[in-house]
Amino acid sequence: EVQLVESGGGLVQPGGSLRLSCAASGFTFNRVPMTWVRQAPGKGLVWVSAIDTDGASTYYADSVKGRFTVSRDNAKNTLYLQLNSLGTEDTAMYYCAQGYWNSDYAVTLLRPQGQGTQVTVSS
Repeated sequence: EVQLVESGGGLVQPGGSLRLSCAASGFTFNRVPMTWVRQAPGKGLVWVSAIDTDGASTYYADSVKGRFTVSRDNAKNTLYLQLNSLGTEDTAMYYCAQGYWNSDYAVTLLRPQGQGTQVTVSS
């Protein structure tokens, strides 16, 4: 059974940082690209970042480029997202997903499997 367990969210002040984790099990993690997506209150899913199987190639939405960094540790079956310079617009539930969902259209078809981790940016 595929399991994706996100963690690391929380309440942070504007300008702060967080590191999200996604623990994966039930599939061959090192053979699957991964994507982070998020959903702000009252809005649909949007993709945030994606990474290929060995971490050599990474992709970012324009809204987070230069502030977020995606990485993975295949030995630990874990995906990460480092969030820096957070702003109130980053407040959302964050999910990880198997595969590439890094297009505005593709992400609308995604049904997240995990419970997500809440990031709230507020002073």
